[in-house]
Amino acid sequence: MELVGRTKELALLHGALEKKESQFIAIYGRRRVGKTYLVREAFRNDFCFCHTGYYNQPRQNQIDAFYKSLRKAGLSPDYERPVNWNDAFDLLGTVIESRKESKKVLFLDEISWMDTPRSDFVTAVEHFWNAFASARDDVVLIICSSATSWVIDHVLHSKGGFHNRLSLSIHLQPFTLSEVEEYVNYLGVSLNRQQILEGYMVLGGVPYYWSHLEKGMSINQYIDYLFFQRGALLKDEFPYLFNSLFCKPETYVSIINALAQKRKGLTRGEMLKAVGLQSGASFTHKLEELENCDFIRIFPSQGKRKETLYQLIDPFILFYYRFIEHRSMDPHFWMHQSNMPETNSWKGYAFELVCLLHVDEMKWKLGISSVLTKVYSFLIPGDLEQGIQGSQIDLVLERADRITNLFEMKYSHQEYLVTKEIDESLRRKRSDFQRGTKTKNAIQVTLVTPYGVIPNSYSNNLDSVLTADDLFHR
Repeated sequence: MELVGRTKELALLHGALEKKESQFIAIYGRRRVGKTYLVREAFRNDFCFCHTGYYNQPRQNQIDAFYKSLRKAGLSPDYERPVNWNDAFDLLGTVIESRKESKKVLFLDEISWMDTPRSDFVTAVEHFWNAFASARDDVVLIICSSATSWVIDHVLHSKGGFHNRLSLSIHLQPFTLSEVEEYVNYLGVSLNRQQILEGYMVLGGVPYYWSHLEKGMSINQYIDYLFFQRGALLKDEFPYLFNSLFCKPETYVSIINALAQKRKGLTRGEMLKAVGLQSGASFTHKLEELENCDFIRIFPSQGKRKETLYQLIDPFILFYYRFIEHRSMDPHFWMHQSNMPETNSWKGYAFELVCLLHVDEMKWKLGISSVLTKVYSFLIPGDLEQGIQGSQIDLVLERADRITNLFEMKYSHQEYLVTKEIDESLRRKRSDFQRGTKTKNAIQVTLVTPYGVIPNSYSNNLDSVLTADDLFHR
């Protein structure tokens, strides 16, 4: 199969084969984002050794499975089955020494599942790399895990045997709109950009969620197929997602649940109150883990109170809380629901989220890709004494060229009509931002709407208009 997208990551992996010394590579990212597929396609499944950890299995079962993979890689049956991880990795060294390839590519997938309690797995891997593999010039060791926190804690931020040992780390992120479009075309499915956009509002850019799309399906039919029909493919995706990533997922789910109720985001204090936890390093670490899984983002907020906001940015999870958690028994729920008022309201926010995930594409359209920008949101309550009416702006780009763009994002199935009321709202936001920040930058208002605007006297007051096509920039 052809590898769609991932051009940069593919080049990095191929480049590892050209290095004169052994390479240690860590790949991490959200579950279903295509980490395993990337590695297998990059090396055409041509591995000296390949092994995948077993989910929720004890130490000896993991070692036995590892031994079976060693046998498949050419280990002689004369070698006894290992009883611990040190012995297992000694046998891996034996396999490497017996092979003739110029580069021995080793792939340990779902490595966190092998690290069972009191197994000394990490110590064994550290010793294997430091004492054996790194002393050679022909080993490319690739570790991969959906449990992003494991990779970060044990490898990227290691204070032990892996400290400063990593050659390359790849945080594999979901597809952008343009990459999803490329993937849909690769699947041979005819969808226009409006349909891809609406699919992205539900599925995000997770390749697996798009991979079952078939010719002749509309995006609404596909969503019913994935979530609402009897035996739906992804009906249990949410609990499985968190159970597979975290040993004790309850706290993580409670944080996600709190953020799902407040789509604009919560401050740290508001989150602590909502989930009933104490502030401290443990809570901070959990937030970092959720951010590294691409579930949430940490977003500076400017205004009367300059506080950091934590915002849920995974489209699937937001869709789950809105429509799947208390799932309808209607197997054609989304076909029937997609144009209802409740759904249209949700689409407005879902479109905002898609825009927030494509800031780089919007910068390109504005011609400021190379301009240093500060990205944040703005919230200020009313203050009659200062002439502030109260405003919330979800996206602000403060530019080094002394211009600040205030973004307004509006979803529509057709050209958007800027009314007198909308014009007044935008004027109020501009005024509140000016008074609240006392900025000396020029302030420009940018409207983002799928099909552009109907020209009239009010639309003339906009400084720039971006469309859905602009979000698809490659």
